Order: sequence, then C-alpha cells, then structure tokens
Amino acid sequence: MTPVQPPKRLSTMRTAAAVLAAIVLLAAPALWNGYPLLQYDTGGYLARWYEGYLVPSRSTVFGLYLHLGEGWHFWPIVFIQCALTVWIVALALRVFGIGGGVRARLAFLAALALVTTLPWITSILLTDIFAGLSVIAMHLLVMHRRDLRRGETLGLIALIAFAAAGHSATFAVLLALLAAGALALPLLRGRIDVRGLIASGAALLLGALMLLAANAALSGRLAWTPGGYGIVFGRMLQDGIVARYLDDNCATKHLRLCPYRHDLPATADEFLWSDGPFNTLGRFEGLGEEMRTIVLGSLAAYPMAQVTTALRATAEQIVLVGTGYGVNDQLWHTYGIIERYIRGEVPAMRAARQQHGAFDFTYVNALHVPVAWLSMIGLLVLLARPLWDKLDDLALLSGSVVVAVLANAFVCGALSGPHDRYGARIVWIATLTVMMAGIRLWAGMREQPAVGHRTVIAAP
Repeated sequence: MTPVQPPKRLSTMRTAAAVLAAIVLLAAPALWNGYPLLQYDTGGYLARWYEGYLVPSRSTVFGLYLHLGEGWHFWPIVFIQCALTVWIVALALRVFGIGGGVRARLAFLAALALVTTLPWITSILLTDIFAGLSVIAMHLLVMHRRDLRRGETLGLIALIAFAAAGHSATFAVLLALLAAGALALPLLRGRIDVRGLIASGAALLLGALMLLAANAALSGRLAWTPGGYGIVFGRMLQDGIVARYLDDNCATKHLRLCPYRHDLPATADEFLWSDGPFNTLGRFEGLGEEMRTIVLGSLAAYPMAQVTTALRATAEQIVLVGTGYGVNDQLWHTYGIIERYIRGEVPAMRAARQQHGAFDFTYVNALHVPVAWLSMIGLLVLLARPLWDKLDDLALLSGSVVVAVLANAFVCGALSGPHDRYGARIVWIATLTVMMAGIRLWAGMREQPAVGHRTVIAAP
C-alpha cells in the first residue's frame, strides 16, 4: 500500500519550522547572552568602515559585512551565519544520502551543535564560521558538482569567495585544498569533477578581487590585507628566534629593537597587542620594515631552527581545539571601537552577559575537546578505509578535511602562533564527517539480514 504523502503546503511549513528551529539552536549562545558574542579581533573589523585605512589581518570585506548589521545590534549577521550553516550541513547530508527527513536532519544538527563549537562560532562576530563552511563548500563543488542544482552551485561559489576574502588564513587553506584536488586529479579521474575544480579556482580568484576592490575603495590602495611579516615575526618572537637574531646582529646592525632585546615579551599576543616596545616604536607602521628584515634574516640564518619550530607549532596547533578562546570581558580594543564609532550599540553591548563575565568554558571543553580529538582520529580511520574496503565518498571527504586541518594548523600555528580558536574553527567539520560515517555504518548494519538464524516460510 502506498503511504499517504502530506500536503505540499504542510510539508513546506514543517521544513520552514525545522530550519527556523535549527537557526535558533545555532544562535543559542548569542540569544542567551543578549547580544552577539565579541572577541578582541572584532573591533578591528568593525573599524574598517570608519577608519579608512588597512590594518594587519583585518579584512575590509568582512568589515563591510559586519557594518550591514549596525542599527540592529548585529543580529542579522548572527542569523545569516546560522542560516548558511544550516544550508551547508543540510546540503552535505542530502548529497551524501544521509539524514532522512527534516526531523532527522534537525536531530543531526542538534547533536553536532551539542558536541562541537559550532553554535559558539555562528554566534560570534568573527570570520571563524566561514573557515569550515568554505571547506565543505569546496569539497561539494569539486567532488559532487553533478549532484547540485544550479543555484546551489552559484551559492557555494559565492560562499567560497566571501570566505577567502574574509581572512587570509582561510584563503590559504582553500588554496591548499584546491592544490590537493589538482594534484589528485590523475589518481581520482572520474571522481574529481574538473569543472568543479575550475569553479573553485574561479571562486578563489573572485575572493581575491573582492578583497582588492574593497581595500581600494576604503583606503585608496590597491593592496592585499597587510600584516604577513608582522604575524610571522610574532611567532618567531615567542619561539626565541627574534631574541637570538638580535643577540647575533645588534653589534653590527642598527635595529630599533636592540635596546629592548632583553625585555621582549614572552608571547606574540603580549608583544603585538599589549603596551610595550611595539607600541613605543610605532606598531606596524613604525616597525614594519624592521620586522620584515628580521623575519627574512632569521629564515636565512637559522633554517633548521625555523623548520623545527614550525613543525612543533603545527603539531601543537592540531591539538589546540578548545571552544571559547577570547570570549571574555577584557576586550578593551573592541569596546573602544564600539564606543567611539557605534555609540548606539553601547547600551545593548554593555548589558550582555559576556560583558559581566558570565562565560566559563571549563565544562563545555570537557566535552568538546575529547570529541574533537576523537573526530580527528576517526578521520584517519576513514582515510585508511580504502586499504581494506572500497574508496567511497566519505573517505574522499575525510581526505579533504584532513588536508584542511593540516593546512589550517600550518598556516595558523607555524606562521602565526598556536591558539585554541584557530583549531576550533575548523575541527568541527571532522566531527561532521565522522558523524555522517557513523550514521551510514549504522544504517548499513540495520539493512543486513541476520546471520545464523533460520528463516521460516509459512506453508501456503
């Protein structure tokens, strides 16, 4: 007997209700807070519209995006991020044939939100959510373009472009993923969609053009977001390489940091974002050329030390995946930017629970960190599965996620310096992949006939 299908209108209403519930679920931290979550870097992005000049690691494209939320306490930004996440997760489940109906997919997303950092990075005014979303988007384009509708393909291209323009580290991770796809093409011919690969490359090019155009429009300079040498300098400083270079060269070279070489801060964050010699000597403008000289000189003088420290920082970054890094009430720069340029936001921002020290991530990370570590181990199992079984679509997805996690760890850990925030923003897609594999395995086990039991056939 054919099951009765619900009326189309009722089905649409159920889908809309499930999507709304999923968005509310992902926005829960911000809703409980009473205001979108903030972090120290948020202020730098917000200021781009008002200050009209380029600063290191603060994309003008993402700054313009945040500017659209002003006047509504930035709630549109949070809900856009949540809606995009619901779309990408639902699209992945559909393409991989996992999740069943609307309720099953909502339950899947709820479980993902519980055990990962996902709702915390959809609820914050930062670029972090776009790192993982764009990796999944690129994988779908490259491996499953034929399963996508035209509008979905265009939407994925736009998402990749925006994510790439929003943060240089995300651009680098996506570039690594694209390069891996191109290198794997001879081995996976028939699995990798060449047109999808080309579309992904076009998306990265579009992101680069978006960033250059926004930089030119806001600052009058056709230039990439600055700060590369300054960020790498910070990592070298906390690894002791800068102090070594100064000790070896201050007797023969005139370097402005020489008088401070015995008083340098221990960490990159303390050097770049606290009061000290960096501020005294003019920050990036005053020390930019000298930091470039020290970085290049150190690379030439201590190549083995650079390799060793970079590998150590990459390995450290892989395991740093805790939720909530920087979500506290000591965000003086962000507070200052909002109070100076967006005064209408101050009462709501100051009334939020975050600004009263309400967040403690100890118990959250007691769950999230082990889940993240186990998910990365699960990725390796999925990646090795073709050794004893067939190469399926989830093994290919796990390969893409492994490339993304490693590239993210190198770009953020070895070039900038390891932080929990950098790992958390990407590792949730490892949990997504492992969860999908678990559901498929469970479904396959249920479909297999029982072994060792006799089948009784009734006589006619």
